[in-house]
Formats: sequence, structure tokens, C-alpha cells
Amino acid sequence: MEILNWENRIREWSQKRIKIFLEDYDEEDLSPEVRKSGYLGYPGAAEEQIVTTEARLNVTFTPSYREFLKASNGLRSISEYSLEFCGTEDIVWYAPDHQDWVDELMETWNKPVTDEEYFVYGDEQSNYTFRPEYLQTSLEISSEDMGYIFLLNPQIIVIDNEWEAWYCNFSSSFGIYRYRSFSEMMEEILNDPEFLG
Repeated sequence: MEILNWENRIREWSQKRIKIFLEDYDEEDLSPEVRKSGYLGYPGAAEEQIVTTEARLNVTFTPSYREFLKASNGLRSISEYSLEFCGTEDIVWYAPDHQDWVDELMETWNKPVTDEEYFVYGDEQSNYTFRPEYLQTSLEISSEDMGYIFLLNPQIIVIDNEWEAWYCNFSSSFGIYRYRSFSEMMEEILNDPEFLG
């Protein structure tokens, strides 16, 4: 798998995203940190921070997620009300804080998904083709905003020891868009400055 130059890509994306944001909002609507730096990244995590988080969660992060954290320990929200990607200290398992929702979804989502249906990615996949039981063991890697959240699913490894990544819309227009890796998901986000709204 190609290793992204995360810092450069995040810097380019930040500039485009801020420019688009300022077409509809005032500079004062930017978070103070973004206004000052013009950058949505953070300083990279030290190896010790990553290892400590892995030990706390009892996992080893995938290659692309580790490289991302080394380049930028999370991503800032562009304004007070938008999503941000977690730094190492804020990465947690999804289910413990959302167990009622996970239980409800597992009870009501009576749509068994075959492997043939499940392992379809890109434009051909359906946002309704997922397995809710995987929420029990998914990592929460972003804040939640208006029902949107990003998760990593260690139950599915399709390529190069990479966990499946989920972009979840748990609002009224419910759906989960799945990627074969964190890197693949971020490639789409970084190529589209409007992806996060």
C-alpha cells in the first residue's frame, strides 16, 4: 500500500477547506487555532504516545493509521460545531458509551449480509450493507457531530493488515459508508475539501 505524505496532504487540504468555509462564513467563525495557524492538523504523536494508546486499548494500530498519527495527532474541527479526528488520548472503543444504541441496532437491523454483498467497496456498495455487530468492537476515531462519526473496524481486514474504516451517518438519513482501510477513507476526504461539510 502506498504511504501518503500525510503532513503535506493535510496542509493542502486545510488550505482548500478553509477557503471553501470562508465562502459562506466569516473568519471569526473559524476556531481560534485554525484562524491562527491556517492548518487543521496537530503536531504528530510521538511513538511513546501511540504505544501507550495501543496498550490502553490492547490493540496494534494499522500501518496507515499509525503513520497518520505520527504526522498529525488528530485533526482539528474547522469551527465550533464540526467533527474533529481524535488524538491518541481520545481514541476509545465505540460501544461502551453507545451500548443502548448498539443493542437497539442489533435487535432491529434484521438484514443478514452475505460476504458477496459485504465485500463491495466504492461507488457500488450500499450504505445499508453492513453488520451492526461490528459496532461492538469498533474504535471511535472522531468526535460525533449531528449523528456523523468515523470508526475503525478491526473485525475486517481486506488489504495489507489494514482495518476497515467506517464513515457513519446515524442521523435521519441513516447509512454507513465503508472503506477497505483508513488510508483509503482519508484519501477520499483529502481529495474533497467539502467532504466534511
